[in-house]
Amino acid sequence: MGFFGTYLFDGSRWKVHQPAEQAAIAEPWLLVDIHDSDITTLTYRPAGPGSGIAYLGYTPRTYFENPDASAPTDVVREAAGLSVWWAQQRGGASDTERTAKEGELTAYLADDLDPANIEIDDDDDALDDAEIFVEVKAARFLRALDLPVPGDLPR
Repeated sequence: MGFFGTYLFDGSRWKVHQPAEQAAIAEPWLLVDIHDSDITTLTYRPAGPGSGIAYLGYTPRTYFENPDASAPTDVVREAAGLSVWWAQQRGGASDTERTAKEGELTAYLADDLDPANIEIDDDDDALDDAEIFVEVKAARFLRALDLPVPGDLPR
């Protein structure tokens, strides 16, 4: 069984949160929902130019092999939204800093893939832990956002 955990960042600290429950607090906030070490759903407000939902690991559409499992993912749009969120969280950033952060965040985000084209590498020793366990990728992503990492996640 993989890792499960849901955490809400209220702008200053993390709180354990209930899965599938929307945040009922003032913006800005970030909700991180990790499902079975394979999918992390990132819900963020304000959304800026993004939709307010991004994924790490796999998107639900890819993981469940069902196009109705989630809306289509636009990694570039979500990276832009998350970089604006990051800039607001830190009290502002130059366009150059925000653009650099957008590029950095893009590398973490999951895109919709055709399940028929996913190659399974049975040699886990050759993979980075973040490619196997989405909770590792989530911890790295949160550090990229200059946020503390919830205690349950790997350091």
